[in-house]
Amino acid sequence: MAEKTINPILKQVLELGPTLVFFLIYLRIRDETFTIAGTDYSGFIISALIFVPILLIAMGFLWALTGKLSRMQVFTAFMVIFFGGLTAYFNDERFFKMKTTIVYGFMASILGIGLLRGQSYLQYVMEELIPMEKEGWMIFTRRICYMFGALAVANELIWRTQSTDTWVKLETFAFPVVLMVFMFVQIYALQKYFIEPPEAKED
Repeated sequence: MAEKTINPILKQVLELGPTLVFFLIYLRIRDETFTIAGTDYSGFIISALIFVPILLIAMGFLWALTGKLSRMQVFTAFMVIFFGGLTAYFNDERFFKMKTTIVYGFMASILGIGLLRGQSYLQYVMEELIPMEKEGWMIFTRRICYMFGALAVANELIWRTQSTDTWVKLETFAFPVVLMVFMFVQIYALQKYFIEPPEAKED
């Protein structure tokens, strides 16, 4: 199915909305305890479980509107479902917190494998958006690989040493913003490797 174009604001809402909803639900019920089938669950665990269907519904709308889901989106959804299930089964919020480490670690590993093979897997994904020479892609990929690795380590340190409140806030806002700003800074720094479109050269 060919990918369809949708309003970019709507696309951002569907991609980022579930995480924001999780954050708002957590703020509302974080201090409460819920008893289900004789087992007590914290507000965090209930928030994490509510997050799973919200994410799947948002992805369903995104797929229906665009006709496509990226492999990363599918992988992230699988991880949320899997670790959400472990969190509920063992009644242990650590599983949900570890999810972020594994996602970032997985991305760093995939990019690292590509680099060892002399390839930029980012180029395969983003080449149409950012026409750039191979050398630029290799530099960009290497730096993003390091950033994913750093975020994985940071998540481990934070959830193991800080409060759940702190982790939720950093997971919801700080990590995505840091990654986004880092990527924009790198793209700006690598402009000398950009390939101008043919029409630009003719002008």
